Parts: sequence; C-alpha cells; structure tokens
Amino acid sequence: MSLTSAAEELLRANLLARVSITDEEFTFFRQYVRPLSLAKRQHYLMEGDICTHMAFVTQGCVRSYSVDPQGQEHTLQFAPEDWWVSDLYSLLTQTPSTLNIDALEDTQLLLIKYAAIEEVYARYPVFERFFRLLMQSRYVALQERVNASLSESATEKYNNFLRKYPALVQRVPQHLIASYLGVTPESLSRVRRLNRLAD
Repeated sequence: MSLTSAAEELLRANLLARVSITDEEFTFFRQYVRPLSLAKRQHYLMEGDICTHMAFVTQGCVRSYSVDPQGQEHTLQFAPEDWWVSDLYSLLTQTPSTLNIDALEDTQLLLIKYAAIEEVYARYPVFERFFRLLMQSRYVALQERVNASLSESATEKYNNFLRKYPALVQRVPQHLIASYLGVTPESLSRVRRLNRLAD
C-alpha cells in the first residue's frame, strides 16, 4: 500500500519542524516508510512482543499503556495525528515490551523499522539529528510528567492535559484521561465540573 499525498506531506512537515531536509533526503527516507491501518481497539504493539518500528500517526489516535498485576491499566501516552509513538526501551534494547499500544479510533500509521533508521543515519546524518531531537523532547516530556505526578493536584494535572492535548478531550473516553492523569474517574468528574463552573 502506498502513502497518500496527505500522509506524505504531514510526515514531511513533521521532519521539517525539527531539521532542514532536501527533497532528495526526504525521498530517501520515504522509501523506508510503510503505511499501516488499525481499526479501533486494534493493537499495534502487545506486551511481550519486541518493538521493531517507530510509528508516526497520520490519522486517528493511539495510546500506550501498561497493565499492573491486578489487571489495572495505566495510560502512559496519547498519540494523535502528527505524533510519533513507540516503546523506546524495547526498540533500543530489542527486549520484550512491557507496554501495549492500541488504537482509540480507526487510525493510520506510517512505520519505519529501527534497522532502516540506522541505514538512513549512515546515508544522511540529518536524520540522526532529527531523531535525537525527538528523543530529547520525549525525555523532557517524561520528566515533566513524573514531576507533575508527584507535586500537582488533580486540577493542575487536568489543566495541563488540556494545554497539551486540547483536541483530545472530546475524542478520548474520560476513564482513559483519568488513567493518564493518575486520578480516579470520580476525581476527574469533580475537576471537570468545577472547571465548567469557573468558566
């Protein structure tokens, strides 16, 4: 299956947001990219599998989550359009994943194999810079998230979520937002009710 022009342009814009690339460099990168369609609730990655790709979302939304020994799901990330998603630990170490990644909506992804990324690096180092900047922003976001989980109130967490994912509040079920924030659905309902009263 070939890439649609809209998916290709979204990918190009995402790359150009961090680095300058030529048409020749993009064409070389693009040849390693493969589209994948996911139906709602279909998994891209399952716990125990080894992650072999980076995925770029061109349509829809996925989430990554873990499941604790009691069977409780803990949402780690939402990835709507124009976001990259993967289990970086599994990808970089080639060990079994502790995460699941599934589609919250019918979703279109662009996949690039980790081995192919290494080939791209060797030919055009600009892509090494792109993925380094991507990993850096991912690390900063993770640290901010950890700090927030330790120090912020449920209201602060929710308001930060609104700033980070303004378009997702109507697209993602409330219990998954609560899971992402580390609060109960009941606490989230109270926060949302108070926010509406304050508006």
